[in-house]
Amino acid sequence: MSNNSVSLHRMIKTSPEKVYRAFTEALAIASWLPPYGFLCSVQEMNVKTGGTFKMSFTNFTTGNGHSFGGTYVEVKPNEFLKYTDKFDDPNLPGEMITSVWIKKTIAGTELKVEQTGIPPQIPAEMCYLGWQDSLDKLIKLVEPNIPDGM
Repeated sequence: MSNNSVSLHRMIKTSPEKVYRAFTEALAIASWLPPYGFLCSVQEMNVKTGGTFKMSFTNFTTGNGHSFGGTYVEVKPNEFLKYTDKFDDPNLPGEMITSVWIKKTIAGTELKVEQTGIPPQIPAEMCYLGWQDSLDKLIKLVEPNIPDGM
């Protein structure tokens, strides 16, 4: 296993429930998880301890993509997610582990994300940049409070 890892922290002006939904609903995660310039399709998403997921990212410029999937190791609604990730590409071996802490605060929601075991072929700095894009998109999804009928 690689010791490549990234850690991110954000304060988000919304409820923990909304942040959790963004991580656990296929349509939502497809809209924010891929970094800018990528599209995502979710083939499977069974969010429960022992459940599995499968998705693909496509580079919008080149049309090339990669798919990956994993297992939910621990699920605590509105509080914590821990899941594995494994690329289908044999050139990106190993298993990553992503942990997501979601905590209600006076300011809204504190979000911490840690990803470990990133394949050595992916520089941690590039992974960190990708996560920054993703979290920017996540915030733009969950912070607006749009009433029905809009």
